[in-house]
Amino acid sequence: MSNPEYTRDEMMTIAASRLMWNGCVCFVGIGLPSAAANLARLTHAPGIVLIYESGTIGAKPSVLPLSIGDQDLAETAECLVSIPEIFTYWLQAGRVDVGFLGAAQIDRYGNLNTTVIGDYHAPKVRLPGAGGAPEIAAHAKETFIMLRQSPRSFVDKMDFITSAGYIGDRVARRKAGARGDGPQKVITDLGVLRPDPLTGELTLTGLFEGVCVDDVKAATGWPLAVTESLEHIAPPTEEELNALRQLHARTAEAHKRARQLPY
Repeated sequence: MSNPEYTRDEMMTIAASRLMWNGCVCFVGIGLPSAAANLARLTHAPGIVLIYESGTIGAKPSVLPLSIGDQDLAETAECLVSIPEIFTYWLQAGRVDVGFLGAAQIDRYGNLNTTVIGDYHAPKVRLPGAGGAPEIAAHAKETFIMLRQSPRSFVDKMDFITSAGYIGDRVARRKAGARGDGPQKVITDLGVLRPDPLTGELTLTGLFEGVCVDDVKAATGWPLAVTESLEHIAPPTEEELNALRQLHARTAEAHKRARQLPY
């Protein structure tokens, strides 16, 4: 049963969660990717293995973490390892199925910017930085990316490339030595994009209910390619929506209690 009363952010998170599968090993970033991955764990993929950069493997947080060092991640993990082990033994050894990332900017080849907006030496905005995202983008078997779509975030020319997608095309990625297959799905608040099988250029392949192709083109900073077989993605079910809202409600309450603690 679908529920028409939902926001675009809720639709984006639910659509992204549906892409995960039971048993998937997912190296997940904080924010929107964490919400989607944990929603999958709470609904159709209870056996998903969530890895966070701090060294937690098999984390099952009751609320969404504020950072990779969140206490709930460590307390609910199957095991804890060092950060070098997470990257060498798990990621670079090919044991991660999906790297799930967010970004401030993305270009038509799935390159990501989380470093600066504007000139690097005199930026308009200094962003959080790379963290482990460049390594995740290079070594995970495939990468999923979540961000809200607008001409400011989907840009024709990147201010700074923090994490490589296809760089300039699929050949460029292979020449750079990246082991993973790169960005396979980009989930936005309007729909889903996938890379062209030959060029690697992001192509609109799926639309959310109430969104038309012109809406997505207007929110993109380059001439957006659209597949001929465009999928119309089903709206959230009542189960998905309830699980997501309960997760956010628990998170808000937990963070409220934490702010009230005396330090």
